[in-house]
Amino acid sequence: MSSNLPISRRGLLTGFAASGLIMTSRTSLAAETLPKMVVTKDPNCGCCTGWVKHVQAAGFNVEIIESPEVNRLKTRLGVPESLASCHTAEIGGYVIEGHVPPAAIKRLLAEKPDGKGLSVPGMPVGSPGMEVEGMEPDTYEVILFGPSGQRTYARYTGNREA
Repeated sequence: MSSNLPISRRGLLTGFAASGLIMTSRTSLAAETLPKMVVTKDPNCGCCTGWVKHVQAAGFNVEIIESPEVNRLKTRLGVPESLASCHTAEIGGYVIEGHVPPAAIKRLLAEKPDGKGLSVPGMPVGSPGMEVEGMEPDTYEVILFGPSGQRTYARYTGNREA
């Protein structure tokens, strides 16, 4: 006995979802809720590319601008020389300088503290994009900086908050 009942779109989608034919990606869902990140980096820097892979894996939609003039951007954005690193990103009205862990960026965007941005000065071993096989990760500070000064925003060992 067959039925000639029309199939509704809801019924069809429910059936596909139940069968596993429709999948949602946490990354794509997160990317829809996070603002776009623009990363400016030197075209010859491999660790910057490694950091970008980390933030993309954490759900950020990233536009990359390769420029040998990254230092001019840092100056224009007000990154203190003592906090400079190898790449600079802009997201949600903030500056992200260096190998800042994605979790710290998400916290910044959620809390919206008064400041210009976050920095991980230098290039600590084990920070996102700076993993070195066989070497223990450094413990390092993520610094919130702005017109009112600088303060430790978080401490990490490798990719984990310390």
